[in-house]
Amino acid sequence: MTGTTQTALALCLLTANALLPAAAGDRFISPAQIDGVTTVDAEGLIEQVTGTPGLILIDSRIGADRKDGFIEGSISLPDTDTTCATLAEHIPTLDSPVLFYCNGVRCGRSAHAARIAHDCGYRRIYWFRAGLVEWREKQYPLIK
Repeated sequence: MTGTTQTALALCLLTANALLPAAAGDRFISPAQIDGVTTVDAEGLIEQVTGTPGLILIDSRIGADRKDGFIEGSISLPDTDTTCATLAEHIPTLDSPVLFYCNGVRCGRSAHAARIAHDCGYRRIYWFRAGLVEWREKQYPLIK
């Protein structure tokens, strides 16, 4: 392979990786914020759940992750299954409040799902970026 070919291949790989959504694993970190989405911490999640009538709490992780525990009242909807149609099955209107979470900043599933919700026209989107890493650190309860 020539130097020019290697450089072109490297640029192609970098560009492709930049276009991919964040995913679980050490190689990826969720964005600090998402346009049109309100980021909350663990206490913010609790405030939203207790103070926002009709809030829909969505666990964006895959089923295998959910077996290790989930936040009470959350609905399992992995980001890989999240579409405008599947969101509409769980969220009554575009003005209904919805909050997404996953495993933490190294898990891009909830960020991906929140972006999809935004693109579908939902207007009251919350995102628990630190996810279950922070939840567990603070020793908040999980359902198993």
